[in-house]
Amino acid sequence: MDRLGFLIQYLLDESPDYSEMEIPSDLQGKRDLFRALRNVRWPKPVSEEFLHLQDEELQEQLLEKGVVELDDCRDVARYVSTDKQLLVWQGDVTRLKVDAIVNAANSQMLGCFHPLHKCIDNAIHSAAGIQLREECYQLMLQQGHEESTGQAKITKAYNLPCRYVIHTVGPIIPNGIPTEFQKEQLASCYRSIMACANENRLESIAFCCISTGEFRFPNQLAAEIAVQTVKDYLTEHPDCSVKQVIFNVFKDIDKNIYQRLI
Repeated sequence: MDRLGFLIQYLLDESPDYSEMEIPSDLQGKRDLFRALRNVRWPKPVSEEFLHLQDEELQEQLLEKGVVELDDCRDVARYVSTDKQLLVWQGDVTRLKVDAIVNAANSQMLGCFHPLHKCIDNAIHSAAGIQLREECYQLMLQQGHEESTGQAKITKAYNLPCRYVIHTVGPIIPNGIPTEFQKEQLASCYRSIMACANENRLESIAFCCISTGEFRFPNQLAAEIAVQTVKDYLTEHPDCSVKQVIFNVFKDIDKNIYQRLI
């Protein structure tokens, strides 16, 4: 059996509900099923053989996507001070080779359980491998309660090209009109992430557009809060270890907003 076939069958055998599922014959079909099965999988022990083969598969997929170096993200840049730089880069955050990328998590902090969902939480956990959900699970067990909005936690990155992932829970805006308290919650996300990066002596970090999209925070206002909060933090902490802050965007609308702000 090929590598993907073995990995899929292992996950199918874990759950009687999926035991009769057929494995696709084409490569993309296999990769989609492999990702979907990991998306819905609750943290639990797994064999060393599975981890080894999973890591091989995810590293191969990363090489196919291509790793993006920090120097490739300098098209739009602004210096806050002589050694502090704000950058804008559009693309897949799971390709970035920086010290840390930011994950817009939910309060469970376990990643997205919806198969093949397009959110960044799903993308990051899928590219990192099942070890990331396990580490988050252990962190939440130790904490004993769900993660509060506006805080940040750091984990390893596993099969991602970055060194770490910093997870934060942004405010949810059901009606799309944030209150002053929710604006402060979003600013707290950025302050907490910068503080976490500084505590761990990280030099480069890539932010996603926290709370926009499904959380419905208005894109323009979210970007304004993001840029201003980061600038304020760097100004107030001149000895901060972070030297490059990348605002990673996926949609054209966000790219245009951040380019104007930067």
